[in-house]
Amino acid sequence: MALLTEKVSKAWENRKGPVILSTVDKDGVPNAIYATCVTKFDEGTLVVADNFFDKTRKNILTGSKGSILFITNEDKAYQVKGTIEYLKNGKIFEDMKCWNGERPGHAATTLKVEEVYSGAEKLV
Repeated sequence: MALLTEKVSKAWENRKGPVILSTVDKDGVPNAIYATCVTKFDEGTLVVADNFFDKTRKNILTGSKGSILFITNEDKAYQVKGTIEYLKNGKIFEDMKCWNGERPGHAATTLKVEEVYSGAEKLV
């Protein structure tokens, strides 16, 4: 697992709007969703709450890797790629339940940072 650089971590804190979470199914068919219930757990882990996943959950449970795409208030785009875990208990799940409010929060979906890009430039 890699870690976010200080530049990318600051960009994450300065993001606007929803992120886009992308996964693929067992046949390689991509799926992308907008997600608003997100946080950075630590410098190597981004978390998306599963409030209404369907295809995304199925893809994750079959071993999909994924990416999170976000844009900053300065309109700079970043893409974080990595391994996805689907957690229904434990420290990260409990943390998600705290910040996710009244939403269902069926699971905490973690993306473990492996690569980070801004446009074609590889940052991590």
